[in-house]
Amino acid sequence: MEIGIETAFTPWASLLGGVLIGLSAVMVMGLFGRIAGIAGITQGAAGLPGTARDRDWRWAFLAGLIAAPLVVMALGGTVSQTVPDGLGGMAVAGLLVGVGTALGSGCTSGHGVCGLARLSGRSLAAVATFMAAGFATVFVLRHVLGGL
Repeated sequence: MEIGIETAFTPWASLLGGVLIGLSAVMVMGLFGRIAGIAGITQGAAGLPGTARDRDWRWAFLAGLIAAPLVVMALGGTVSQTVPDGLGGMAVAGLLVGVGTALGSGCTSGHGVCGLARLSGRSLAAVATFMAAGFATVFVLRHVLGGL
C-alpha cells in the first residue's frame, strides 16, 4: 500500500551533517572529557542536581545549535523543517522522548554517536531499542493509520 509520503534523499547534506556531528562529538570528548549527548548537555546547562559544573561550554553548544541554521539562512541557504500542526501531538511526543531519555540514561546522540563509538554494550542495546521503536512508529503512521 503506497500512500504517497516521500522523504527527500539528500546525500551531500546528510554526509556534511554527519561529519559535523562526529566532529562535535570528538571535540566535546577531547576538550571537556564529556559525552556529546544533547540530553546531558541540556541538563548540565540547566544546572539540574549533580550537573551544575562546567555550564559555559554547554550553553555555547546549545547556542551553536540555534545559531547554525540562522548562519546558513544569512548566507543565502535554506533551512527546511517540517513540524506537525497539532500542539497536543507534539506535547505527547516531547513527553515520550523525555521519558525515554530518562529511562535509557541518554539520548540518540549520546548513545548512538558517542556510545557506539566507545563500543558500549549499553549504548548498543539503547540504539537497537530506539531504532526498532522508530521503525515501528513509521510503519504504523504510514501504513496502518494512513499517513496521519
